[in-house]
Amino acid sequence: MSENRPFVLSIAGFDPSGGAGVLADIKTFEQHQVTGFAIITANTIQTENEFRVIEWIDLGFVLRSIETFFQSYNISTVKIGIIPSFDYLSQIISAVKLLSPTTKIIWDPVLKSSTNFKFTTIEDHLNVSKIISEIDLITPNYNEIEILFPGFTTNKFWLQNELSTCILLKGGHNNSEIGVDRLFMKNEILDLFPSEKECSEKHGSGCVLSSSIAANLALNQSMTEACKNAKIYIEKYLSSTSTLIGYHYV
Repeated sequence: MSENRPFVLSIAGFDPSGGAGVLADIKTFEQHQVTGFAIITANTIQTENEFRVIEWIDLGFVLRSIETFFQSYNISTVKIGIIPSFDYLSQIISAVKLLSPTTKIIWDPVLKSSTNFKFTTIEDHLNVSKIISEIDLITPNYNEIEILFPGFTTNKFWLQNELSTCILLKGGHNNSEIGVDRLFMKNEILDLFPSEKECSEKHGSGCVLSSSIAANLALNQSMTEACKNAKIYIEKYLSSTSTLIGYHYV
């Protein structure tokens, strides 16, 4: 038991390649010197190049696991990854908030894999907004934000609608401004520009970025600081190799 490190919990899928999911999160937590725990929402058969099978974990089992961890540890931040439905997500969030109202929640909305395997279908956008309002930060890319909030970028959704949470819009899929992330907060929009590092695409990079932010928040950084420092971390990860699997280091 570490007395000096904050506790961070990943609730996400298991990727046996280690590039994404809870294995990637735990690697990231360790590099940030926080104590990481993990609860899996799904077992998968995949490599960095191919996604084959997913088996979802029973929600009751996940909720019992969450209760066990929160009864035993003071968990500062929770990072959530793949989920099969928004009801599943909602019940996870409700459980965390009931057990520890001050715990921060980050959700990386992985709606499909990098190999185009679809995880979650959205049927009710009003319900999505209600659920997301309980989250401190979501980290979608440009494809995912348009699924969650149709018209967000094309019609500047945020100008007509009050955002229910902070949003870090990742720039990896934005061809006009590749690598420019945009942090939407209640009264401010902050652009996070890429460095001049030569970066290569990585399997699970979104998992690594969101878990880096979760760790930084657990270390008492502000939302702005946490996102800025996570961008530095993810660029080191993206530039570490020329393959789809990267190396973790600070």
